[in-house]
Formats: sequence, structure tokens, C-alpha cells
Amino acid sequence: MEREIATTPFGSRPMSLALMAGQIEAKEIPDGKAAGKWQVYRDLCEGKSIIGVGDRSLAVLAGLLSFHPDDELSEENGLIVFPSNKQLSLRSHGMANATLRRHLAALLDCGIILRRDSPNGKRYARKGRGGELEDAFGFSLAPLLARAEEFHQAAERVRADNRALKLMRERITLQRRDIAKLIDAAVEEGAPGAWQALWRRFRLVVDHLPRKASVVELEPFAAELDQIRDEVDIALKDFMNVTNPSANESQNEPQQSDSNPESHFEFEPAFEKARGSAEPRREPQEPPKTYHLGLVLKACPDIVDYATAGIGNWRDLMATAAQVRGYLGVSPSAYEDACHVMGPETAAIVVACILQRAQHINSAGGYLRALTEKARAGQFSVGPMLMAAFKAYSSAPEKKAG
Repeated sequence: MEREIATTPFGSRPMSLALMAGQIEAKEIPDGKAAGKWQVYRDLCEGKSIIGVGDRSLAVLAGLLSFHPDDELSEENGLIVFPSNKQLSLRSHGMANATLRRHLAALLDCGIILRRDSPNGKRYARKGRGGELEDAFGFSLAPLLARAEEFHQAAERVRADNRALKLMRERITLQRRDIAKLIDAAVEEGAPGAWQALWRRFRLVVDHLPRKASVVELEPFAAELDQIRDEVDIALKDFMNVTNPSANESQNEPQQSDSNPESHFEFEPAFEKARGSAEPRREPQEPPKTYHLGLVLKACPDIVDYATAGIGNWRDLMATAAQVRGYLGVSPSAYEDACHVMGPETAAIVVACILQRAQHINSAGGYLRALTEKARAGQFSVGPMLMAAFKAYSSAPEKKAG
């Protein structure tokens, strides 16, 4: 049986029990074990914070690995490299000799490499009569092979921590955006609630968010934002249930009409004189005859760009207008109120006209509410609005040129 004798450092460098333990571990590598040297190196680079090795030390390790002739680390291929400091410095980005020695010592302290010093402290290899390598003195890469699984687990842990941190930051970012916009919408819509107090709590959390923090440090901030978001959602849902109690019924109507493909109908026609608020809501009727759909699209062509499959009938126009109102910043309640007072076709025409003049309107939601109130009082007709849009489009210089 071969005796396992620890190799002590040359010269004045001291021996330690930790160094001896590392040598014993390196000698206990299972037979046939192999690992890709650059894969082990990449795992070390990712798990360096856990292993406790620095960037510059890893640069020196890359230089050492470049002297290993094979891509795989194995005992059959040999695990000793013996470059001179001058050669190693050139492959470590021209690192100064004193710096090189310091980082070699760091690699030794971390148990990533081992010294195998010759009797005179030189690094060299001894070959046999047939030219085969008999013995070598220099730096042993055996710890890389022995600890390959440990380095891989460290890299996996760092990757998992980074992913968890990324998800936590995304969660906080989304909550910040949603809470801010929901509170703004609630204030604009006049929803009852302690919005000022919620806003102050929200800003207090946001202002104290650390720029660099771990998942554990960010968790209390995320939990507080979640709580604020829940309170905002509850207040807004209560407000929507009070102001729009028939939402479920109105949402079910199109589903019933679509269930029979033979019964395809459009909603009630638009009238030049809007209905009063006391007038009951009518059932769907034939498409509006007052204005041709082609005239509406000619006056307001921009809305066609938002249609997923073009606009071929009034139903397509109304569906596209319901989508466009969100882009314009019109709240669901404002558009629902406009459809109830004006009729869905007229409301769709109004949204198309507002979209056509969006750059000249500061608040599309406020403008639509004002028109709805006029219509409720019988003081609004969509005709002049549509004709003005048609005239503006027809007189545009680029349209004339086309």
C-alpha cells in the first residue's frame, strides 16, 4: 500500500493542518472521475461569493488552467501544472509579480489549488526514458476536480438567489406602477376613499427602498406594497359596484347574442337628439341609418388602425371603440355612462372623433363626461362633431395630395 505523505511547502512557508487536510481530500478522488476544467471554472466564477475567492484570483486560476493540456481534469491526464511566474503573469493579463504571488496565495488559502514543491522550490517536470511524464512539481489542480460538485452547487445557489432577487424586484416594480396609477384613477373618477393617506403610505415605502438589497431585506417592502394594493383594490371594487350595479348584466348581453350565429344584430341607432336620463335603456335595434358607417370611417380613419381585423360593420366599430377608450385614458365607468346616455353606436362615433383629435384634447375622459352630461340634458348632437372631423380630414394638405 502506497503511503500518503503530505508535501510541505518549500522554504520559509509554513505548513498547516488545513493544508494537510486539503492534500488528503485531493488524494481521495474516486477512480475515473473527470470534469471539464472550464465548466468548473465557470461554476467558480458564479459561486465566488460563497467560495470566498476574488476576481483577480480567478484571473490567475484561468492562467493556470491554460497550462493544462487537456479540456478535462482527471488523474489520468495529470493534475500538475508548472509554469514560471513570468509565463503565468503573461497569461494573467500582465499581472505584476508581487500581485501574482498574492493571488496565488489566495487560491491556496481557499483550497482551490495546492502546491507540490520540488526539493529546491523550482517548478518542473521529470520525464522517463520513453519520454513519458514521470513526476512534476508546481501547482496541483486536484482540488478543482475533488470539489467540482461543491463548486457547481455554489453556482446553482447563486443563480437561484439572483433569480429570486430579480423576481422580487419585478414584483415591487409592478406594484409601484399599479398602485400609483390606480390611486390617480380613483382621484380622477372621484371615488371615495382615504387616497391621500394611502398615497403617503405608498410614498413612504417607495422612498425608503434600498438601491442594493437582498431578497430578505426587500421582503418587508414588498409585503407593505401588497397590503396597500389590496386596500386600493377593495376601495375601487366597492366604488365600481355602487356606481355600476348592472355591469354583470350588460356584460352578459353580448354573450347571449353571440350564442346564435343566425341572430346577428347591431345595437340601437344613434339619434341626432340624445336621450334624457329618465328614458329607459332600449333593446338592440338595427344599425343607425342617420350616418353611414363609411362616412364615420372617412371622417375618423385613425380608429381603423386599432381594429384587429378591420371594421366592416357597426359591431366592429363599437368593439374597437371599447378598446380605444382605454388607450385614451377614458375610464370604464365614463364609457359605460356614455353608451347608456348616447347609445353604443353614438358613443363609438364620439370615441372615434376624440381619437382623431387626441393631440388637441388634454383629458379625453373629462371631455367624454362633459359630452355625456350635455347629451343627458338633450344639448348634444353627434352630427356637427362628425362633420367637423370629416371637414378637418378632407381639408388636410397631405390628404389632398393623396
